Amino acid sequence: MKILANNKKVSHEYFILDTYECGIVLMGTEIKSIRLGKLAISDAYARVKDFELFLVNMHISKYDYGSIFNHEETRERKLLMEKRDIIRLSQKIKTDGLTLIPTKVYLKDSLCKVELALCKGKKQYDKRESNKEEDAKRRLEKVTKDYSG
Repeated sequence: MKILANNKKVSHEYFILDTYECGIVLMGTEIKSIRLGKLAISDAYARVKDFELFLVNMHISKYDYGSIFNHEETRERKLLMEKRDIIRLSQKIKTDGLTLIPTKVYLKDSLCKVELALCKGKKQYDKRESNKEEDAKRRLEKVTKDYSG
């Protein structure tokens, strides 16, 4: 498994409740650009429309050696997931006010996969609290490293 893109700010901005793996429908020049690592998922999110799942705002740069049939950079891309899972996700999103955000894009057995996280937004005080916990962990690790070494 080769990770091509990672969205690090998701864990800072949201509480991650659950993760899902799904495939993505791509054009030929898009997969070539993705294999070169020319993609960004920091502003992307997923939405359900007519019992289908779409990834919005994922940026894939144009393929350098592409012809006039090169792809559009930020088009909506269809995600592949079982219909019953999509229905379950859409119900959770509507009732609980959750969002679907891509956390990773990776190659698995030469296929491009997207890991989606079902998230709930953090408030400002939640972000400060998680920063305090991370800082305390770092300090504790540093102290234990000094005493053990």
